[in-house]
Amino acid sequence: MKAMVLAAGLGIRLRPLTESVPKPLLPLGPYPLLVWNLLLLRRHGIENVMINLHYLGGQIRQTLGDGSQWHMSLSYSDEPVLLGTGGGIKRVEEFFEGSSFLVLNGDTIADLDVSQLVACHRKKEALATMAIRDDPDVEHWGVIETDADDRVLRIHGKGRAAQDDDVTPSRRMFAGVHVLDPFMLRHVPQGAFSSIIDAYVWWLERGAMVGGYVFPGYWSDVGTPERYAQVQRDVEAGILNVPE
Repeated sequence: MKAMVLAAGLGIRLRPLTESVPKPLLPLGPYPLLVWNLLLLRRHGIENVMINLHYLGGQIRQTLGDGSQWHMSLSYSDEPVLLGTGGGIKRVEEFFEGSSFLVLNGDTIADLDVSQLVACHRKKEALATMAIRDDPDVEHWGVIETDADDRVLRIHGKGRAAQDDDVTPSRRMFAGVHVLDPFMLRHVPQGAFSSIIDAYVWWLERGAMVGGYVFPGYWSDVGTPERYAQVQRDVEAGILNVPE
């Protein structure tokens, strides 16, 4: 399986830390944030990875190179104009060669069993499978509604219409890691800005099978100076283990 790491964002909320360094290269323990995610993928046998670039992308390319220092093969997609999560993935769909692939954000940290996520996707024969988690601040992150079998029903209130026999859905958040079937990209516009969530909603409204994989492990989006400082403390305290 191949993977894509999204690393084209501006990191505005982390300024001034990101004025001269792209957010995915901010240091965390011995590695930049993005390398934590690469090592997570490698641990689960995924070594062929595409990374999209925009803001200070040259620094990312120079730091990581072809990936050989991590025993991986890295490719890059330079976006002169930001394409969003949907447009960025669509731009490189040929890279996945018609097979299911994994996508994750390059600026988040997740203690996630990627192999189990992939196994869940295959077992459910889903169009896509989202890594989701319980969080007391779920409203802040955006609600993912799932049924008793962890099938995704609605994202941010949009998706499958409520049925009379529906039980009260579980409310969880999306952790930014997911497995996608290439068919998922069928209606994503080429060369235009879009969110992959728009594609999810389109398919959910038509009854597609989208799975949810619930994981209890560590997660942080490292999106603000406060959250970045907390993750650094968690590494120092051994709450978050440095990847091998």
